[in-house]
Amino acid sequence: MTSRRTRERLIERLRREGIDDERVLEAIRTVPRHLFVEEALASRAYEDTALPIGFGQTISQPYVVALMTQSLLAGGRPRSVLEIGTGCGYQTAVLAGLVEKVYSVERVESLLLSSKRRLWGLGYRNVRFKLADGGWGWDACAPFDAIVVTAAPPQVPRPLLEQLTAEGRMVIPVGDQASQALLLVQRTGSGYASTCVQKVNFVPLITGQV
Repeated sequence: MTSRRTRERLIERLRREGIDDERVLEAIRTVPRHLFVEEALASRAYEDTALPIGFGQTISQPYVVALMTQSLLAGGRPRSVLEIGTGCGYQTAVLAGLVEKVYSVERVESLLLSSKRRLWGLGYRNVRFKLADGGWGWDACAPFDAIVVTAAPPQVPRPLLEQLTAEGRMVIPVGDQASQALLLVQRTGSGYASTCVQKVNFVPLITGQV
């Protein structure tokens, strides 16, 4: 279930669903998703579905990971990306294979530590990690060319907007559990412009004391 043939079936499905950036498809093909889920779920790793990773969190559906990554790259390849919600590290790995530097913030220490070990074990050396409330971003390392948020706040956090470079882009799900939209937000000379990419369903972004 983790063979190259299984991975190719996933890639073909993503193509049919509109993912056409070959850089993104190659990253999805290359990252061993079965190593980012519990062993009992490894046989389902290359299904196009979200899977539980503990602590009320999930590893995102491959299509959603591909869509968010493709949306970020559409405006040009960013050098630095801030990721809010490291989780199991799968989205982190996809990004790390495509950009120069990834800064990843996670509020659950156990997830952060296990993801750091996993990514280092797989040879990713261009990722920095921080245990923190994701809604505040990572001001000390800002500004970022792009920001990707893997949990849904009720509205776009102001600190994240302010940590974008001029013309920087952010992909973020926004809304409550009843209705969420994946937004592409771009910083402009006069403020911020946002467009709805599609309806989605993410776990909520938890803010407050870590």
